[in-house]
Amino acid sequence: MKPRKRPEPRVPYNDLDLTRWREYEELWTDSLWNIPSRARGNGHALEYHGNFVPQIATQTFQRFSRVDDVVLDMFLGSGTSAVEALRLGRRCIGVELKPELVEHLRGKLAGTEERVAVVCGDSAAPETATAIRAALSRWEREAADLVMLHPPYADIIRFSDRPECLSNAGSTDAFIEGFASVARQAYSLLRPGRFAVLVIGDKYEDGALVPLGFQCMQAMNEAGFRTRSLVVKNIEGNEVGKGRTKNLWRYRALRGGFYIFKHEYVILFDKPAARPRPRRTATSPSEASPTTEE
Repeated sequence: MKPRKRPEPRVPYNDLDLTRWREYEELWTDSLWNIPSRARGNGHALEYHGNFVPQIATQTFQRFSRVDDVVLDMFLGSGTSAVEALRLGRRCIGVELKPELVEHLRGKLAGTEERVAVVCGDSAAPETATAIRAALSRWEREAADLVMLHPPYADIIRFSDRPECLSNAGSTDAFIEGFASVARQAYSLLRPGRFAVLVIGDKYEDGALVPLGFQCMQAMNEAGFRTRSLVVKNIEGNEVGKGRTKNLWRYRALRGGFYIFKHEYVILFDKPAARPRPRRTATSPSEASPTTEE
């Protein structure tokens, strides 16, 4: 009987020493994340509506990237990914559509240009991909090591007046089509064998649930990504953030026959090292039989 092969003590996409796995108590491995409040300090501040909590970046950066790896954030917003990348010894390229926010970010992150690059542009545009590749080239990289995507949740919050902003898509179908373009761009910019993280929530429209999370997950799959895991994360204070009181939302839920969102998704994907060939479905017995190649 052959001796059982010992598992490798490390994986190629993080710096964890798995011989010491019991010591990593700060890393979450369950699929339900209950975060009572957003982390403050270390450069993080609640200064922009719609930014995700730093704990998401903390957990995913440590699990799915290594020191000096390049994190590419396709929707940088107020810079949560950049701040956390700096804190954890990663580098970051972030894309932001609004020029005034890009100017604010560059001032906020002044002095970190060797570790952070902020690109102003539409995340789906070819010229943005060119700018991202130029930043990667300056760091002698051909592709990013981890991709973050935290798009608008359709039109729940309007982030700008610009027509290319996904919060102005006009319909759910247009939003998904726009997000799919970003997903394809992200796929082309990520190293094979590495991970992507999608933070997304659902919405209600005309009295019905719109499952944006699952629709975006499908768009990621169609771009070539493989879904690895789905985390459900709590949301605290979202009804107040939209300018409404908790009691008013309770009344509306009771009257309208729905439940108030208290969750969003953190969905993990990878880019397979070798893209699988699509399976062909046999349409006749002869097609299902083996044939000799000519």
